[in-house]
Amino acid sequence: MKHGIRNLFGSLVLLGLGACMEYGPQPEEAFDIRSRGVFITCEGNFMWDNASLSFYDPVTRQVENTVFLRANGMKLGDVAQSMTLHDGKGYVVVNNSGVIYVVDPATFRVTGLIEEVVSPRYLLFVDEQTAYVSDLYDPRITVIDPRTNRIRSRIDMNGHRSTEQMVLAGERVYVNCWSYDNKILVIDTRTERLVDSLTVGWQPNSLVMDRHGKLWTATDGRDGEAPALWRIDPATLEIERRFELPADRPPSKLTLDEQNDRLYFIARDVWRMPTDAESLPAEPFLPYTGTLYYGLGVDPDTGEVYVADAVDYVQNGVVYRFSDTGQPLDTLRVGVIPGSFCFKRP
Repeated sequence: MKHGIRNLFGSLVLLGLGACMEYGPQPEEAFDIRSRGVFITCEGNFMWDNASLSFYDPVTRQVENTVFLRANGMKLGDVAQSMTLHDGKGYVVVNNSGVIYVVDPATFRVTGLIEEVVSPRYLLFVDEQTAYVSDLYDPRITVIDPRTNRIRSRIDMNGHRSTEQMVLAGERVYVNCWSYDNKILVIDTRTERLVDSLTVGWQPNSLVMDRHGKLWTATDGRDGEAPALWRIDPATLEIERRFELPADRPPSKLTLDEQNDRLYFIARDVWRMPTDAESLPAEPFLPYTGTLYYGLGVDPDTGEVYVADAVDYVQNGVVYRFSDTGQPLDTLRVGVIPGSFCFKRP
Protein backbone atom coordinates (compact mmCIF):
# COMPACT_ATOMS: atom_id res chain seq x y z
CA MET A 1 0.00 0.00 0.00
CA LYS A 2 1.18 3.47 -0.84
CA HIS A 3 -0.01 5.67 1.98
CA GLY A 4 1.73 8.85 0.89
CA ILE A 5 0.48 11.29 3.52
CA ARG A 6 1.16 8.90 6.36
CA ASN A 7 4.57 8.08 4.95
CA LEU A 8 5.47 11.75 4.69
CA PHE A 9 4.42 12.35 8.28
CA GLY A 10 6.31 9.28 9.42
CA SER A 11 9.42 10.31 7.52
CA LEU A 12 9.44 13.68 9.28
CA VAL A 13 9.10 11.95 12.63
CA LEU A 14 11.97 9.62 11.77
CA LEU A 15 14.16 12.57 10.84
CA GLY A 16 13.44 14.10 14.23
CA LEU A 17 14.35 10.88 15.98
CA GLY A 18 17.41 10.13 13.88
CA ALA A 19 19.86 11.55 16.41
CA CYS A 20 18.86 9.02 19.06
CA MET A 21 18.53 5.93 16.84
CA GLU A 22 21.24 3.29 16.75
CA TYR A 23 22.35 1.79 13.47
CA GLY A 24 24.58 -1.13 12.62
CA PRO A 25 24.53 -4.88 12.00
CA GLN A 26 21.93 -6.89 13.86
CA PRO A 27 22.86 -9.97 15.92
CA GLU A 28 21.63 -13.30 14.53
CA GLU A 29 19.45 -15.69 16.52
CA ALA A 30 19.26 -19.46 16.07
CA PHE A 31 15.77 -20.87 15.46
CA ASP A 32 14.69 -24.45 14.87
CA ILE A 33 10.88 -24.46 14.79
CA ARG A 34 9.58 -27.60 13.08
CA SER A 35 6.01 -27.51 14.35
CA ARG A 36 3.05 -26.54 12.17
CA GLY A 37 2.05 -22.91 12.27
CA VAL A 38 1.42 -19.84 10.16
CA PHE A 39 3.73 -17.25 8.66
CA ILE A 40 2.37 -13.71 8.58
CA THR A 41 3.86 -11.31 6.06
CA CYS A 42 3.71 -7.73 7.30
CA GLU A 43 3.98 -5.30 4.39
CA GLY A 44 5.36 -2.35 6.29
CA ASN A 45 5.04 1.15 4.81
CA PHE A 46 5.91 1.89 1.20
CA MET A 47 9.48 3.28 1.02
CA TRP A 48 10.06 2.78 4.77
CA ASP A 49 12.03 -0.48 4.50
CA ASN A 50 10.10 -1.86 7.50
CA ALA A 51 8.53 -5.04 6.14
CA SER A 52 8.72 -8.01 8.50
CA LEU A 53 7.86 -11.68 8.90
CA SER A 54 6.12 -13.23 11.91
CA PHE A 55 5.54 -16.88 12.83
CA TYR A 56 2.68 -18.10 15.03
CA ASP A 57 2.25 -21.51 16.68
CA PRO A 58 -1.49 -22.09 17.28
CA VAL A 59 -0.84 -24.94 19.75
CA THR A 60 1.40 -22.99 22.12
CA ARG A 61 -0.22 -19.67 21.11
CA GLN A 62 3.24 -18.14 20.81
CA VAL A 63 4.11 -15.59 18.17
CA GLU A 64 7.65 -14.75 17.08
CA ASN A 65 7.91 -11.38 15.36
CA THR A 66 10.60 -10.03 12.99
CA VAL A 67 11.98 -13.55 12.55
CA PHE A 68 13.69 -12.73 9.25
CA LEU A 69 15.65 -9.88 10.83
CA ARG A 70 16.47 -11.91 13.92
CA ALA A 71 17.57 -15.00 12.02
CA ASN A 72 19.58 -13.25 9.31
CA GLY A 73 20.79 -10.06 10.92
CA MET A 74 19.32 -7.95 8.12
CA LYS A 75 16.03 -6.32 7.25
CA LEU A 76 13.49 -8.04 5.04
CA GLY A 77 13.04 -4.95 2.83
CA ASP A 78 10.26 -2.79 1.44
CA VAL A 79 6.69 -4.20 1.22
CA ALA A 80 6.44 -7.92 1.96
CA GLN A 81 3.70 -8.95 -0.45
CA SER A 82 3.28 -12.71 -0.08
CA MET A 83 4.87 -16.00 0.93
CA THR A 84 4.71 -19.48 -0.60
CA LEU A 85 5.93 -22.82 0.77
CA HIS A 86 7.08 -25.51 -1.64
CA ASP A 87 9.24 -28.61 -1.32
CA GLY A 88 10.55 -27.69 2.12
CA LYS A 89 11.42 -24.10 1.22
CA GLY A 90 9.77 -20.77 1.91
CA TYR A 91 9.63 -18.03 -0.74
CA VAL A 92 9.08 -14.51 0.61
CA VAL A 93 8.15 -12.01 -2.10
CA VAL A 94 9.27 -8.45 -1.27
CA ASN A 95 7.49 -6.25 -3.77
CA ASN A 96 9.13 -2.85 -3.72
CA SER A 97 12.60 -4.30 -3.10
CA GLY A 98 12.28 -6.39 -6.26
CA VAL A 99 13.49 -9.57 -4.60
CA ILE A 100 12.29 -13.02 -3.51
CA TYR A 101 14.08 -14.57 -0.54
CA VAL A 102 14.30 -18.35 -0.29
CA VAL A 103 14.28 -19.31 3.39
CA ASP A 104 14.40 -22.42 5.54
CA PRO A 105 10.92 -22.61 7.18
CA ALA A 106 12.38 -24.00 10.41
CA THR A 107 15.37 -21.70 10.92
CA PHE A 108 14.13 -18.69 8.91
CA ARG A 109 17.62 -18.41 7.45
CA VAL A 110 18.10 -17.29 3.84
CA THR A 111 19.21 -20.14 1.58
CA GLY A 112 18.73 -18.47 -1.79
CA LEU A 113 17.82 -15.30 -3.62
CA ILE A 114 15.79 -14.53 -6.73
CA GLU A 115 16.60 -11.12 -8.23
CA GLU A 116 16.09 -9.13 -11.43
CA VAL A 117 12.31 -9.00 -11.01
CA VAL A 118 10.79 -5.53 -11.21
CA SER A 119 7.92 -5.48 -8.71
CA PRO A 120 7.04 -9.09 -7.80
CA ARG A 121 3.66 -9.91 -6.26
CA TYR A 122 2.99 -13.66 -6.13
CA LEU A 123 4.80 -16.89 -6.94
CA LEU A 124 3.12 -20.01 -8.37
CA PHE A 125 4.80 -23.40 -8.85
CA VAL A 126 3.86 -25.02 -12.16
CA ASP A 127 6.06 -28.07 -11.62
CA GLU A 128 9.34 -28.95 -9.91
CA GLN A 129 11.33 -27.11 -12.56
CA THR A 130 9.12 -24.08 -13.13
CA ALA A 131 7.65 -21.25 -11.09
CA TYR A 132 5.83 -18.14 -12.33
CA VAL A 133 6.19 -14.70 -10.73
CA SER A 134 3.51 -12.06 -11.28
CA ASP A 135 4.46 -8.39 -11.35
CA LEU A 136 2.87 -5.02 -10.64
CA TYR A 137 4.85 -2.98 -13.18
CA ASP A 138 6.42 -5.44 -15.61
CA PRO A 139 3.99 -6.48 -18.42
CA ARG A 140 5.44 -9.99 -18.29
CA ILE A 141 5.27 -13.09 -16.11
CA THR A 142 8.78 -14.07 -15.02
CA VAL A 143 9.59 -17.78 -15.28
CA ILE A 144 11.96 -19.10 -12.60
CA ASP A 145 13.82 -22.39 -12.33
CA PRO A 146 13.52 -23.12 -8.57
CA ARG A 147 16.41 -25.58 -8.74
CA THR A 148 18.81 -22.72 -9.47
CA ASN A 149 16.73 -19.64 -8.50
CA ARG A 150 17.55 -18.28 -11.95
CA ILE A 151 15.25 -16.57 -14.43
CA ARG A 152 14.65 -18.87 -17.37
CA SER A 153 12.36 -16.71 -19.50
CA ARG A 154 9.56 -14.17 -19.44
CA ILE A 155 6.03 -14.46 -20.83
CA ASP A 156 4.69 -11.34 -22.53
CA MET A 157 1.23 -10.28 -21.32
CA ASN A 158 0.35 -8.35 -24.47
CA GLY A 159 0.48 -4.94 -22.83
CA HIS A 160 -1.33 -5.86 -19.60
CA ARG A 161 1.01 -4.24 -17.11
CA SER A 162 -0.21 -5.59 -13.79
CA THR A 163 -0.47 -9.31 -13.05
CA GLU A 164 -1.52 -10.51 -9.62
CA GLN A 165 -2.70 -13.86 -8.27
CA MET A 166 -2.37 -17.06 -10.29
CA VAL A 167 -4.18 -20.40 -10.37
CA LEU A 168 -2.93 -23.58 -12.05
CA ALA A 169 -5.53 -25.88 -13.64
CA GLY A 170 -4.19 -28.66 -15.84
CA GLU A 171 -1.89 -27.15 -18.44
CA ARG A 172 -3.20 -23.62 -18.01
CA VAL A 173 -2.44 -20.82 -15.58
CA TYR A 174 -5.08 -18.17 -14.94
CA VAL A 175 -4.00 -14.75 -13.70
CA ASN A 176 -5.95 -11.62 -12.80
CA CYS A 177 -4.84 -8.16 -13.99
CA TRP A 178 -5.51 -5.87 -11.08
CA SER A 179 -4.07 -2.36 -11.49
CA TYR A 180 -6.13 -0.27 -13.96
CA ASP A 181 -7.27 -3.36 -15.86
CA ASN A 182 -10.26 -5.70 -16.18
CA LYS A 183 -8.93 -9.01 -17.49
CA ILE A 184 -8.39 -12.60 -16.48
CA LEU A 185 -5.54 -13.89 -18.64
CA VAL A 186 -4.83 -17.49 -19.66
CA ILE A 187 -1.31 -18.89 -20.12
CA ASP A 188 -0.54 -22.21 -21.81
CA THR A 189 2.20 -23.75 -19.66
CA ARG A 190 3.39 -26.03 -22.50
CA THR A 191 4.24 -23.13 -24.82
CA GLU A 192 4.59 -20.47 -22.10
CA ARG A 193 2.44 -18.10 -24.11
CA LEU A 194 -0.62 -15.97 -23.43
CA VAL A 195 -3.43 -17.76 -25.26
CA ASP A 196 -6.74 -16.27 -24.08
CA SER A 197 -8.43 -13.68 -21.88
CA LEU A 198 -11.76 -12.84 -20.28
CA THR A 199 -13.16 -9.38 -19.54
CA VAL A 200 -14.61 -8.98 -16.04
CA GLY A 201 -15.20 -5.90 -13.86
CA TRP A 202 -12.77 -3.13 -13.08
CA GLN A 203 -9.64 -4.17 -11.20
CA PRO A 204 -9.98 -7.87 -10.33
CA ASN A 205 -8.00 -8.07 -7.10
CA SER A 206 -8.13 -11.76 -6.16
CA LEU A 207 -8.30 -15.17 -7.81
CA VAL A 208 -9.03 -18.64 -6.38
CA MET A 209 -10.36 -21.97 -7.64
CA ASP A 210 -12.96 -23.96 -5.65
CA ARG A 211 -13.35 -27.72 -5.30
CA HIS A 212 -15.73 -27.82 -8.26
CA GLY A 213 -13.07 -26.35 -10.53
CA LYS A 214 -14.70 -22.91 -10.74
CA LEU A 215 -12.66 -19.70 -10.73
CA TRP A 216 -13.66 -16.84 -8.44
CA THR A 217 -12.52 -13.25 -8.72
CA ALA A 218 -13.45 -10.00 -6.95
CA THR A 219 -13.60 -6.65 -8.73
CA ASP A 220 -13.38 -3.12 -7.35
CA GLY A 221 -15.93 -1.43 -9.62
CA ARG A 222 -15.93 2.23 -10.70
CA ASP A 223 -18.01 5.00 -12.33
CA GLY A 224 -21.39 3.39 -11.82
CA GLU A 225 -20.09 -0.18 -12.23
CA ALA A 226 -20.78 -2.03 -8.99
CA PRO A 227 -18.03 -4.01 -7.31
CA ALA A 228 -18.75 -7.72 -7.60
CA LEU A 229 -17.86 -11.34 -7.06
CA TRP A 230 -17.59 -13.45 -10.22
CA ARG A 231 -17.85 -17.22 -10.66
CA ILE A 232 -16.24 -18.42 -13.89
CA ASP A 233 -16.01 -21.74 -15.74
CA PRO A 234 -12.30 -21.86 -16.65
CA ALA A 235 -12.80 -24.44 -19.39
CA THR A 236 -15.14 -22.21 -21.41
CA LEU A 237 -14.31 -18.81 -19.82
CA GLU A 238 -18.04 -18.42 -19.31
CA ILE A 239 -19.21 -16.12 -16.50
CA GLU A 240 -21.64 -18.26 -14.48
CA ARG A 241 -22.63 -15.82 -11.75
CA ARG A 242 -22.02 -12.17 -10.88
CA PHE A 243 -22.83 -11.03 -7.35
CA GLU A 244 -22.99 -7.22 -7.03
CA LEU A 245 -22.06 -5.46 -3.80
CA PRO A 246 -22.56 -1.85 -2.60
CA ALA A 247 -20.22 0.71 -4.13
CA ASP A 248 -18.63 1.46 -0.74
CA ARG A 249 -17.95 -2.22 0.02
CA PRO A 250 -15.82 -3.74 -2.72
CA PRO A 251 -14.87 -7.37 -2.06
CA SER A 252 -11.24 -8.41 -1.69
CA LYS A 253 -8.92 -11.05 -0.21
CA LEU A 254 -10.79 -14.06 -1.60
CA THR A 255 -9.93 -17.15 0.43
CA LEU A 256 -11.32 -20.70 0.48
CA ASP A 257 -11.92 -22.94 3.49
CA GLU A 258 -10.11 -26.21 4.09
CA GLN A 259 -12.55 -28.10 1.83
CA ASN A 260 -12.44 -25.46 -0.92
CA ASP A 261 -16.22 -25.25 -0.93
CA ARG A 262 -16.83 -22.09 1.12
CA LEU A 263 -15.61 -18.70 0.00
CA TYR A 264 -14.42 -16.05 2.47
CA PHE A 265 -13.88 -12.41 1.54
CA ILE A 266 -13.60 -8.95 3.04
CA ALA A 267 -16.17 -6.28 2.15
CA ARG A 268 -15.84 -4.04 5.19
CA ASP A 269 -17.17 -7.02 7.20
CA VAL A 270 -15.78 -10.53 6.76
CA TRP A 271 -18.19 -12.71 4.77
CA ARG A 272 -18.55 -16.42 4.05
CA MET A 273 -20.69 -18.17 1.47
CA PRO A 274 -20.95 -21.63 -0.15
CA THR A 275 -19.33 -21.78 -3.58
CA ASP A 276 -22.60 -23.11 -5.06
CA ALA A 277 -24.65 -20.25 -3.59
CA GLU A 278 -27.10 -18.40 -5.82
CA SER A 279 -27.14 -15.23 -3.69
CA LEU A 280 -24.94 -13.34 -1.28
CA PRO A 281 -25.23 -14.17 2.44
CA ALA A 282 -27.63 -12.09 4.51
CA GLU A 283 -25.33 -11.79 7.54
CA PRO A 284 -21.54 -11.46 7.76
CA PHE A 285 -19.29 -14.08 9.29
CA LEU A 286 -17.55 -11.33 11.29
CA PRO A 287 -19.33 -7.97 11.45
CA TYR A 288 -17.48 -4.69 11.12
CA THR A 289 -16.86 -3.11 14.54
CA GLY A 290 -14.39 -0.41 13.59
CA THR A 291 -11.66 -2.96 12.82
CA LEU A 292 -9.73 -2.35 9.60
CA TYR A 293 -9.92 -5.86 8.15
CA TYR A 294 -6.98 -6.07 5.76
CA GLY A 295 -5.77 -9.67 5.46
CA LEU A 296 -7.58 -13.00 5.52
CA GLY A 297 -6.50 -16.64 5.72
CA VAL A 298 -8.03 -20.04 6.53
CA ASP A 299 -6.01 -22.87 8.06
CA PRO A 300 -6.16 -25.77 5.54
CA ASP A 301 -6.08 -28.35 8.36
CA THR A 302 -8.43 -26.92 10.97
CA GLY A 303 -10.62 -24.43 9.11
CA GLU A 304 -9.70 -21.75 11.65
CA VAL A 305 -9.89 -18.21 10.29
CA TYR A 306 -7.14 -15.61 10.62
CA VAL A 307 -8.02 -11.95 10.10
CA ALA A 308 -5.44 -9.17 9.96
CA ASP A 309 -6.16 -5.68 11.27
CA ALA A 310 -3.95 -2.95 9.75
CA VAL A 311 -5.06 -0.55 12.56
CA ASP A 312 -3.93 2.85 11.18
CA TYR A 313 -1.29 1.64 8.66
CA VAL A 314 1.50 3.06 10.86
CA GLN A 315 1.59 1.23 14.19
CA ASN A 316 2.02 -2.51 14.57
CA GLY A 317 -0.95 -4.52 13.34
CA VAL A 318 -3.10 -7.17 15.01
CA VAL A 319 -4.15 -10.65 13.92
CA TYR A 320 -7.33 -12.28 15.24
CA ARG A 321 -7.79 -16.05 15.19
CA PHE A 322 -11.30 -17.50 15.09
CA SER A 323 -12.83 -20.97 15.00
CA ASP A 324 -14.74 -21.95 11.86
CA THR A 325 -17.92 -21.00 13.73
CA GLY A 326 -16.66 -17.48 14.42
CA GLN A 327 -15.63 -17.95 18.04
CA PRO A 328 -12.57 -15.85 19.04
CA LEU A 329 -9.54 -18.00 19.91
CA ASP A 330 -6.56 -15.68 20.14
CA THR A 331 -5.26 -12.17 19.47
CA LEU A 332 -1.66 -11.44 18.54
CA ARG A 333 0.41 -8.36 17.86
CA VAL A 334 2.58 -8.53 14.76
CA GLY A 335 4.37 -6.07 12.45
CA VAL A 336 3.15 -3.09 10.46
CA ILE A 337 0.32 -3.82 8.00
CA PRO A 338 -0.11 -7.59 8.23
CA GLY A 339 -1.34 -8.59 4.80
CA SER A 340 -1.11 -12.31 4.06
CA PHE A 341 -0.87 -15.73 5.68
CA CYS A 342 1.15 -18.81 4.70
CA PHE A 343 0.33 -22.04 6.53
CA LYS A 344 3.15 -24.39 7.41
CA ARG A 345 2.59 -28.11 7.83
CA PRO A 346 5.19 -30.29 9.57
